Amino acid sequence: MAEVVSSVEFVSPVGQGTPLGETSALGRSPGQAGSGAAAAPGVSRPSVISLSIKEKAALYAAYMRFVDGGGLFIPTTRPAHLGDDIYAIVSLMEEPAKVPIPGKVCWITPAGVPGRQQGIGVQFARNEAGAEARRVIEDLLSGVLQSARPTHTI
Repeated sequence: MAEVVSSVEFVSPVGQGTPLGETSALGRSPGQAGSGAAAAPGVSRPSVISLSIKEKAALYAAYMRFVDGGGLFIPTTRPAHLGDDIYAIVSLMEEPAKVPIPGKVCWITPAGVPGRQQGIGVQFARNEAGAEARRVIEDLLSGVLQSARPTHTI
């Protein structure tokens, strides 16, 4: 099966704690002054993931066409829960601009599943950014969307 990505960077939400040695979205350790204002009580900020997909076969393997509105599988070892907010910034093959994808975790493949890569599936938000992400990906995958080849999820 094609490798999904060449690189994935998981950046914790601004103002949220991060494990020791990691940085926030502003590039500062959690305890550093000026690391960003804490989120208002009851308001969570999405986790940010930067993702690069360089090949059409990898994009096909990652795209979740069966998800309402579209979705993308993102390999990660980070813990996540269904419904968590995610903001992915995705570089797709030869596309000049990165594609911003807001969404929610809709799929989790835990470690140790035979024949499957650990990671999360992100359902695209039902807004203009989600619709644009789906359009760009489906345009890049035209001609192979109905293929019977296996993907990272099904």
